[in-house]
Amino acid sequence: MTGKQLLLMDGIHKRFGPLIVSAGVTLDVEENEIHALLGENGAGKTVLMSILCGVLSPNEGQIVFKGRPLKLGSPREAIKHRIGMVHQHFMLVPNLTVAENYVLGQGSPFRMIRDMKAVHARILELSDRYGLDVAPDALVSSLSVGEQQRVEILKVLYHGIELLILDEPTAVLTPQETDRLLHLLRQLVADGKTVIFISHKLDEVMRVSDRVSVMRDAKVVRTVKTSETNARELARMMVGRDVLMDLPRAPLEPGRIVLSVEHLSCDGEAGLPAVRDVSFEVRANEIVGIAGVSGNGQSELALALTGLLPVGSGSVTLDGIQLAGLSSHEINQLPMAHIPEDRHRMGIVLPLPLTENLILQRFDKAPFSSRGLLDLNEITKQTRDLMRRFKVKASGPGDRIRNLSGGNQQKLVVGRELDRRFDFLLINQLTRGIDIGATELVMHKILEQRSAGKAILLISTELEELFTLSDRILVMYEGRLVGEIPPDRSRLEEIGLLMAGKSPLSAA
Repeated sequence: MTGKQLLLMDGIHKRFGPLIVSAGVTLDVEENEIHALLGENGAGKTVLMSILCGVLSPNEGQIVFKGRPLKLGSPREAIKHRIGMVHQHFMLVPNLTVAENYVLGQGSPFRMIRDMKAVHARILELSDRYGLDVAPDALVSSLSVGEQQRVEILKVLYHGIELLILDEPTAVLTPQETDRLLHLLRQLVADGKTVIFISHKLDEVMRVSDRVSVMRDAKVVRTVKTSETNARELARMMVGRDVLMDLPRAPLEPGRIVLSVEHLSCDGEAGLPAVRDVSFEVRANEIVGIAGVSGNGQSELALALTGLLPVGSGSVTLDGIQLAGLSSHEINQLPMAHIPEDRHRMGIVLPLPLTENLILQRFDKAPFSSRGLLDLNEITKQTRDLMRRFKVKASGPGDRIRNLSGGNQQKLVVGRELDRRFDFLLINQLTRGIDIGATELVMHKILEQRSAGKAILLISTELEELFTLSDRILVMYEGRLVGEIPPDRSRLEEIGLLMAGKSPLSAA
């Protein structure tokens, strides 16, 4: 860190209709530092960074980069000025190779084809230098989420950026991979680059950043040196109140078996084996966690349990009812609720308002309809009530859900599913992309369901989430369950090794 200013975003205003998402933000970033950006969902972090990398244009304010005013009309222009961003939702074309993604839109297709040998060599050079293990010929659709993230990071390095913006970069990583990424960020700074690090994980912010800017209500409310603060103080700055850093989980005796999975195997969407001979039970009053790096069969397991992937062999029973062979619509009529992994693909319909997203799959049932007619007043009332209980920030029930931050979208999905009548709750990535205040809220709600006698299966790549909520943790690797461990933080290293397939342990 040099103390010399690299970037100044001064008085940045941005509005979407009546919704103010950036209210005169001022942010300064110094050369060769890791600058963390914290804030609740909807505080304006991603919007501000989207303006900086040319995805959005501000209504007012100016950007000064390396001492010169900067106006950006596109991400391509930002890259020309050596500014690049790795978004939370990756910007890769699945049916192209890694190398083809890197040259896409960068000039004449004929010249790019002619230069592919040099492109491959550059990718391998950077991959080797930073230990990212990226193969130029790999098809993006064949890569796990963690591998795709490495591809995205290397993509911006390939274009020679000086300022790298990372939005929630560790959401899909094991503890060992997270350590490697944080080491990489320090390596990049040593190489003369500057990093803006958006994260909800306060421990990572404390470990890796030099300074922290906290956003609240679409403004930067404070910038501090990381060495002069702590996680609890940062959480208070973000939320405006003290936040519980750990939630008490009352001991409960597990009840009856609600979900039983026996020798379940199924193929993934590409037709390759994804879940291999998996057996477990989930009982009433119990939260069973499943840990694992993304791409090890957890997604396919969730899809098979909900009827969205056919079961190849084995059985799944819910309250004694065999689910294998039932359609997703038939399973949806059973006492099951589902918080999906990818809210955009399976949880919400982005162009629709909050009211219509609330009644997905239940529009024909009371209290939303009567005698075949929708009760619009009741739907609006229920939406307002859910917004209040789950603190969903939006201009109103009629706001299109695409206008909400990812965290507020997630809170609506969680609230909608918890309002269903269910015995079994399937959760895949409960807190992905949501802030510490929202995390505290939704975790409280899940623990309430456990106390109410529900059986809950929690699939997560977030180990803190699993430690906080689970009664026991199963670890999944290459489609198999390879171990069971109690939610004991002192055994973090064991879980990390199991997740990497290096040291399978017997049940603890």
